[in-house]
Amino acid sequence: MGDTDVTTDANAPWLIVGLGNPGPDYAMNRHNVGFMVADLLAERIGGKFKRAGKAQAQVIEGRIGPPGPANRRVILAKPMSYMNLSGGPVNALRDFYKVPVANIVAVHDELDIDYGVLRLKLGGGDNGHNGLKSMTKAMGPDYHRVRFGIGRPPGRQQVADFVLKDFSSTERKELGYFVDRAADAVESLVIEGLERAQSTYNS
Repeated sequence: MGDTDVTTDANAPWLIVGLGNPGPDYAMNRHNVGFMVADLLAERIGGKFKRAGKAQAQVIEGRIGPPGPANRRVILAKPMSYMNLSGGPVNALRDFYKVPVANIVAVHDELDIDYGVLRLKLGGGDNGHNGLKSMTKAMGPDYHRVRFGIGRPPGRQQVADFVLKDFSSTERKELGYFVDRAADAVESLVIEGLERAQSTYNS
């Protein structure tokens, strides 16, 4: 299976992809929570995003984890295509950095989970999420997901309108805490593995 194998190589880099839409108009949308988590992880690493060569993405290279065998090389990425075209930039980065599919983590909003709740998993469907749909079309489904719950739209509001609206004033009171926790979950997944991370963060 080569680089589509679901086993992980301890020496291979990890590609952490925050999903979202580029530009200030989208910055605080529910659909952009993946970018928010990526930005926080970038702060922790101490780097700044830069354009990634021919790939339509911004990246930071760095390391997370304590010194020693648990230390991991990571590439943080924010695709600069729009959400429904995320697969192309991610696949280009996967090829360039030689990342196994099982070492890719997509951080994204999830409608079917209550606001602020996290679910970590490997593989599965896209549940109508256009970013995941594009990634799966480009490289298959066997990558990790950190799913950040945003809940369902109230009343008769359309899903497309809901995800492209900013978090409400009530939601924003806790948003920083939830983004911080999601960044912790990503680090746990990469350093400790999926099972340990799930036991801590799949609340």
